[in-house]
Amino acid sequence: MIFPKERNSNNENFDIKTSSISSNTFDNSNNYFSFGVSGVNSFRASDRCSYTAEIIDTFRSNNYTDEHTKSSENNKNASQAMPQAMSRTNAVAAVQADLIIQKAVNPCVGSVGEKIQVSYQLKNQGTANAGSNYTYFYLSKDKTLSDRDIYLGNDYISNIDNGSHSCQSITLSISNNIAAGSYYLLYQADGNKDIAESNETNNIAAKAITVTKNIAYNSTDGYGLINAAAAVAKVLGQTTFANVPDLGGNDWGADAIKAPEVWAKGYTGKGVTVAVVDTGVDRNHSDLKSNIWKNTKEIAGNSKDDDGNGYIDDIYGWNFVNNNNNTLDGNSHGTHVSGTIAGVKNNFGVTGIAYDAKIMPIKVLGDDGYGEDSGVAQGIRYAANNGANVINLSLTSDQPNTDIESAVEYAATKGVIVVMAAGNFSGSEPIYPAYYAKKSGLAVGAVDKYQKMAYLSNKAGTDSLPYVTAPGVDVYSTFPGNEYGFRDGTSMATPHVAGVIALMLSAKKGLTDTQVRQIVTTTAGNSLA
Repeated sequence: MIFPKERNSNNENFDIKTSSISSNTFDNSNNYFSFGVSGVNSFRASDRCSYTAEIIDTFRSNNYTDEHTKSSENNKNASQAMPQAMSRTNAVAAVQADLIIQKAVNPCVGSVGEKIQVSYQLKNQGTANAGSNYTYFYLSKDKTLSDRDIYLGNDYISNIDNGSHSCQSITLSISNNIAAGSYYLLYQADGNKDIAESNETNNIAAKAITVTKNIAYNSTDGYGLINAAAAVAKVLGQTTFANVPDLGGNDWGADAIKAPEVWAKGYTGKGVTVAVVDTGVDRNHSDLKSNIWKNTKEIAGNSKDDDGNGYIDDIYGWNFVNNNNNTLDGNSHGTHVSGTIAGVKNNFGVTGIAYDAKIMPIKVLGDDGYGEDSGVAQGIRYAANNGANVINLSLTSDQPNTDIESAVEYAATKGVIVVMAAGNFSGSEPIYPAYYAKKSGLAVGAVDKYQKMAYLSNKAGTDSLPYVTAPGVDVYSTFPGNEYGFRDGTSMATPHVAGVIALMLSAKKGLTDTQVRQIVTTTAGNSLA
């Protein structure tokens, strides 16, 4: 740019040193440029000079003031004294890219578990080149992007010159967990926001697509994502409940399995007891203490077995590691599981899937997270004999054990549903005790917030068994000492399913193991129903 001459009051020679761009005034918020005047060491105030300044691509388009400051060896204060004298207001438009989607093409129909071919043009209608960027793809119930939309993948683009376009094609997979129905496929230009654009509001194109289902069970995710709304509705002889607004944020897991839809109908787990057979539970946590089961048949502190169940002073369950009544959690695992099941609905921390259910603490794993098979088997039987309706087993072993297998079957005969973690070894089938779901109970795998199978989760296997999935990545829940935190694993997915079963039982008491298995699997994500 060329700027007009300005006269110095002292008529001295000076060198141009710096320039900046600002909205109106010269201050520390200005965007700074440095340049030299080629071939000119000094000039008089009557001279003119030119220079080139690059406006980097992080500027937003706007009108700016071009500010110039000078310095002079003859006047050490000149650089401070002269900004006003050297200032000129010039309209400076930031040069930026602007990426849009055009000519988007995708199939009108896609099937769950299959792939679709997508093509589109990514055009740069801005005034600057666009560097490397990604186009993201989502399935959405409407034409706007939200946290509830299902991420399908992305496409990398290396560079697009201003005024040019790039023809792209990509193959996308429709996950087995996705429900059948009408959607929009959203194409989001610069989905990772790598490019500063002159217009950030025109990046999304939406094309209609219908998703169909033609499977019920598969070896990866079994019957698919558990659906609380459909399961509880089926218990009541109804079709699935209407959608309600998402909770969002850290409660995305409850949204994913449609728990709020059940709460809206008045079913919250009230009157149902879920045994957490784990590392113990912090029963004093503010988000749990009002939902801790208490053995009312036992008199605290009298050192007697008042209820005759074989355990003395088992007011808050039993510790099968140390053979005493201390069921507090020195690890955090069992407390985290408990918050997902029955964290209080108090607009703080975490809201459990069955937030009015009771938690029965049973400690079978030490503070190091390990325990004996015999303790696990005894814990299951204790829960079944002392009023539990659901048993959560967020624990695994790579070896079978007949005592545990027998205990799971015993619980089923007592009308208690045992929910078991499939394992975190990326295996092709569940490990123990989840493998026993072939006969009793349910096995649970983990998915992430995009309803993709978690890489760590053991899969369902080729032999059909009641296996469903639930949120198990970045799950936020209670930690001991009134703390909260995130955990990953099928251990975190399992309490989501235990919570859904508690909702089912709060809607209809007396459901058998067989009935629960049938309802959960026929209403889950991969079901034909």
